[in-house]
Amino acid sequence: MNTKRSVVLFDLDGTLLNTLADLREAVNYALREYGYPLKSMEEIRMSVGNGVGKLMERVLPDGKETSCYEQCLHTFRTYYSEHMQDFTRPYPGVCELLTALKKKGFRLGIVSNKFDAAVKALSRDYFGDLIDVAIGESPEVRKKPAPDCVLEAIRLLGAVKEEVLYVGDSDVDVATAHNAGIPCIGAVWGFRGRSVLLKAGADELIGNPIELLQLLENEKQ
Repeated sequence: MNTKRSVVLFDLDGTLLNTLADLREAVNYALREYGYPLKSMEEIRMSVGNGVGKLMERVLPDGKETSCYEQCLHTFRTYYSEHMQDFTRPYPGVCELLTALKKKGFRLGIVSNKFDAAVKALSRDYFGDLIDVAIGESPEVRKKPAPDCVLEAIRLLGAVKEEVLYVGDSDVDVATAHNAGIPCIGAVWGFRGRSVLLKAGADELIGNPIELLQLLENEKQ
């Protein structure tokens, strides 16, 4: 990576925010309402990453063929919208990283497969004006690993690909970045871990958020 970067795009769940407990609570609330077995934290961890529709498909016994799939999805969305900050917190070092990047003049964005209203609310409430643009799942933007959300963020930020770095915690994130033609830095503290990121082909791995600053500083040398 020899080009100077001025834009950093982040995944949300598992990268900036530990949202797992609130996702589990919302999933289990919906499953309980319709009489299905509840899921453990580990089962939820391995089911997230491709949007809430796919999450519910993975936790229901017959996936999308489950007779009450749409009702379960609606129940999940409603509960999660009201409780998505009960347990969710930024990972250690994330706020310090974003503050430092902003002071250095970086433009920052979030691109997520979480539904758009939740992405914007979480970005606003946890990070305020540190984040310049936050994009989630919507009918207008295809979900990751399609590059649409990344390309839209780049457009809104008035950037070009050569300026952009992507940070995410999953194989979906690596594929998304590469589909958009930009490098992906793997966040090993997230939901998938080092081995998944290595196998997916992450360009670099970082063990904590502040390591990203060191990586960007090394690019200048």
